[in-house]
Amino acid sequence: MIIVIGSINLDLTATVERLPAPGETVPGSGFKTAPGGKGANQALAAARAGAEVRMIGAVGKDAFAAEALALLKEAKVDLSGVAESHASTGTALIMVEEKGENIIAVVPGANGSVLAGDVTKALLAKGDIVLLQHEIPLATVEAALEASSQANAISVLNIAPYRAEAASFAGKADIMVANETEFDLYAKQAGLSGDDRPARMKDFAARNGNTVIVTLGADGVLAAAPEDFIELAAMKIEPVDTVGAGDTFCGYLAAGLASGLALKEAIHQASVAGSLACLKPGAQPAIPRQAEVVETMRA
Repeated sequence: MIIVIGSINLDLTATVERLPAPGETVPGSGFKTAPGGKGANQALAAARAGAEVRMIGAVGKDAFAAEALALLKEAKVDLSGVAESHASTGTALIMVEEKGENIIAVVPGANGSVLAGDVTKALLAKGDIVLLQHEIPLATVEAALEASSQANAISVLNIAPYRAEAASFAGKADIMVANETEFDLYAKQAGLSGDDRPARMKDFAARNGNTVIVTLGADGVLAAAPEDFIELAAMKIEPVDTVGAGDTFCGYLAAGLASGLALKEAIHQASVAGSLACLKPGAQPAIPRQAEVVETMRA
């Protein structure tokens, strides 16, 4: 079982001719809504990879909640651990101009009500994979890491969006996942030693006895475990939209580990899935299904 403890949002996206200056109104040419939130994105990716998934989070008692959960329901994610909050469903308000530049305001809403006590809803058991991110209160993330350790579950922490105050406990995760920018920020704050990124990753693994995975976009993926170092090239693509690629990677990584794949094979599968997610617009709608990933890996 994969248990995702994290955020659930509805993304509200407007396409505009250009981004407005303060106090200015500009005409828009399009508008769409789509389910989002890093937690929900990763849960959907794991489910589309064929895993059994339980989501722990919260939505509001409002009209946005049903749409925010729609694709998770369609994928048969267990939503029994999703609470209804008096706060609004989390939202991301996005304006995108014709050249692709954007401005985003994120309103956490109900995601802020996912508290440490809610970790008990996860019903953690030995061998479970617990997938975490930084869009809920960090006290809840830390409590989930501790509960995972006590239950002999495997914790996977995606340190996105990067929050400096999480550096004190991020090393407790069995597997920490970051993009290159996030890892470099963490490495500086944590005082990791080494002349380059691979050396600092190896220092992380040696200090914590755990694994760190760093995604490099078109340059592939690096991973440092206490007794191994992995380098994988990225699939060659012409990206359409990279939003959600990292979440797809994390969900497929967790699913691969849950199915018994070795770390290198799980990372390879996750990397291919993340690349495929870049070929379509949007976050959740672009997450590939297992059959597509398997077919691509065989080609």
